[in-house]
Amino acid sequence: MLDPADPQLVVDSRTLHFSWLPADPDAVAALVPPGLRPRPDRQVFMNQQVVEDAAQTSGFGAYTLTYLGVALAGVDAPDGVTPGGWWTHYVTCSPRVRDYAAARGAPAVLGRTTLRVRGDVLVADTEIGGAPLIRTRARVGQTGHEIRAGHHRYFTLRDGDLVSGVYPYVSEPVSPFEIESVEFFDPVHPSYALRPENPLLIVGGCYAPRTSFAYPGGLTRYSPPPPATSATAPARPASEAHQVPLRRACSGLPSGS
Repeated sequence: MLDPADPQLVVDSRTLHFSWLPADPDAVAALVPPGLRPRPDRQVFMNQQVVEDAAQTSGFGAYTLTYLGVALAGVDAPDGVTPGGWWTHYVTCSPRVRDYAAARGAPAVLGRTTLRVRGDVLVADTEIGGAPLIRTRARVGQTGHEIRAGHHRYFTLRDGDLVSGVYPYVSEPVSPFEIESVEFFDPVHPSYALRPENPLLIVGGCYAPRTSFAYPGGLTRYSPPPPATSATAPARPASEAHQVPLRRACSGLPSGS
């Protein structure tokens, strides 16, 4: 098994990363452990990615991954703007990646993610045990000269302690980009609590055929500050969320890649 204290590098992964407002804000808030606070708008994030060749990684090998979670208040990434996140679900097809992530506190289970592009339509599917769990449909364009770079901060629970890691990334997003639908298929699965509002309210995101990032060496133990007496930070204004019209629906899975 890979040593969870060792850093790992991934280059040129195909990555769909975006955030939305949930249908059941109270259910989302209930997934966040004591010591962390969800954002007032209960924003949810998801990353669906495919790494097609072992040569793209420092030790993981080829793999697919979907992780979901809740955006947090008061624990931003180093830029002071990007909210930290609590991983609630982590689905990978690779036992090696599962074991590495689980040893770092991630709720890692085996499953599979596919990203298929035909023309300007991207369909991303996540399944567990061969059963469909989540499907995203988006309109995508071509990469240009834009580069996005920065850090994400993600929290997990390991040996009873909250820990966090700061994950650097460099990404080449496509333009245009628009999420059209996000479907959660299994009302019994715990991930269903994160399903989006209807109509769909997208906060932000991108699709990048080439994203490089690193899992940091080690994790930092997090000690929550004393309870604040002041009001929490205001929710993101509704004008910053992108509403998908009700008339848009997922109309089937395109073939090809």
